[in-house]
Amino acid sequence: MEETQPKLTGKDQWSVLKRLLHYLKPHKKMLVIALILLTLTVIGDVLGPYLIKTFIDDYLTVRNFPTNPLIGLAAAYIFIQLSNVVISYIQLLKFQEVALKIIQQMRIDVFTKVQQLGMRYFDQTPAGSIVSRVTNDTEAIKDMFVSVLVGFLQSGFLLIGVYIAMFTLNVKLAAFTLVLLPILYGIIHIYRKYSSVFYQDLRERLSQLNAKLAESLQGMSIIQAFRQEDRLNDEFQAINDQHWNAGKRNIKMDSLLLRPAIDLVYALAIILVLSYFGITSFSNTVEVGVIYAFVTYIDRFFEPINQVMQRLSIFQQAIVAGSRVFKLLDEKEVVPAQNNQSIEITNAEIEFRNVTFSYDGKQDVLKNISFTAKPGETVALVGHTGSGKSSIINLLMRFYEFTHGDIFIDGKSIKDYHIQVLRKQVGLVLQDPFLFYGDIENNIRLFNQEMTTKEVKAAAEFVQADKFIHALPDGYAQKVTERGSTFSSGQRQLVAFARTIATNPKILVLDEATANIDTETEVAIQTSLQKMRKGRTTIAIAHRLSTIQDAEQILVLHHGEIVERGTHQELLANQGLYHKMYLLQNGLVEELKKGEIG
Repeated sequence: MEETQPKLTGKDQWSVLKRLLHYLKPHKKMLVIALILLTLTVIGDVLGPYLIKTFIDDYLTVRNFPTNPLIGLAAAYIFIQLSNVVISYIQLLKFQEVALKIIQQMRIDVFTKVQQLGMRYFDQTPAGSIVSRVTNDTEAIKDMFVSVLVGFLQSGFLLIGVYIAMFTLNVKLAAFTLVLLPILYGIIHIYRKYSSVFYQDLRERLSQLNAKLAESLQGMSIIQAFRQEDRLNDEFQAINDQHWNAGKRNIKMDSLLLRPAIDLVYALAIILVLSYFGITSFSNTVEVGVIYAFVTYIDRFFEPINQVMQRLSIFQQAIVAGSRVFKLLDEKEVVPAQNNQSIEITNAEIEFRNVTFSYDGKQDVLKNISFTAKPGETVALVGHTGSGKSSIINLLMRFYEFTHGDIFIDGKSIKDYHIQVLRKQVGLVLQDPFLFYGDIENNIRLFNQEMTTKEVKAAAEFVQADKFIHALPDGYAQKVTERGSTFSSGQRQLVAFARTIATNPKILVLDEATANIDTETEVAIQTSLQKMRKGRTTIAIAHRLSTIQDAEQILVLHHGEIVERGTHQELLANQGLYHKMYLLQNGLVEELKKGEIG
């Protein structure tokens, strides 16, 4: 389950907002244009009521209707309204364009960061949670830039314009309405204080929903095979109920502090304005146009306030979502640091020297591992599950950083090699190969357009994958669905072999590479492997001891330590752990009980 984030303080929220606003920097020119257009629309909104006030007080009340001035007044009012429509459309379009460009860049940043994260991060974080940050959280941030940013700026400009107009009409009454500002600020402050907590809980529940959904989809075959549907339904329902409860808390708070609270203050403001004019009318003449203008400006005053409050919930969601996105962007568990890019692997001699490693920092899974693989040699790793075989490969590929000791290639620490050089010249074939959407050819070349079709086919022929590929309806253009689910395990493995050979690596790493291949195919593959290993240093994990009998060195691991080493015949002669494994795999249980080789 995803780790719960600490609650956001006011300082944290401000820090997140500053980082979000930093994304506006590349779009300053377009933003300035949008702000100018926004200013023009606000001026139009403020001038409209003033023109009507002028018509009421100067013409309607005194029953004076000169043609030209009235036509000019009407034309000005219509021009302002039409202009506002056009300008509002253009400025909204500009703001939307800026917002979409920002979210586009942010998603690129997040996705790029995900590609750079170390394997330890993916061990600790559910895939669904990461997907939620890249999609749902960035979408919430987009809503902030699209509606909140525009709304806040528009509301701020309009409030300033309204107050200028009100002070122009009546200084004393406009000053009285200033008392509304601290009341409104108090409502906003209370809302922000509690909504950040509620929305953070809501986003985390949504992330957990995505994580559970992703886990269920990835393990659907196991769920159905072991009749786990009811259990998964119950677990999903429990998380869904928690998400519903979190959403209900937000709705209750929104229902109280957003529109109703503001409407109450609006009603008090109208009472204040009308009471003032009512009391004033006993001693002075009150112009109807001024009353109309003031009531209209009060309405215009509360319209942006209501918009701000409505968008405040979107703003709070965006701040919480932003904090989650920035937590991922700030993640320090990244791919190992890059060093000298000029160093190349030449002889491919590998040496592990007193390497100790732990995944969690507490329990060592490898303890003082030391061995040397000479250029062109094959070193096989055998041992029971959990003995540390895969961990050795993970360190050699620099998926994880080791804590003690060092690993050398050609006498230089692997930390001195640029990670791209290391990954390019070390070919890895896993037990469960991963195929991408696309076709067979692109899965072999891994979308490397510099690799020719001839080279792709040569690699497939080398590992004898061309036989099954030619039997496919579309051959090398055969469509590959998610994870290559329409192909057998053996076919996927053959494609993985061809993919590795196509890169012509100097070091070959095989992690149970023939485990999913049938016996007939394995015989053919073993022939190919012998050709592949020529001139290449090979590290091979094997459960089938028959596949590594010709290895120059076999390392037997037990609880993270090398307990035996030697050739196949030497290890059998020692009659230790390797000898027992060999007897068990060959069905010689009785000989094992007697302590004989058989």
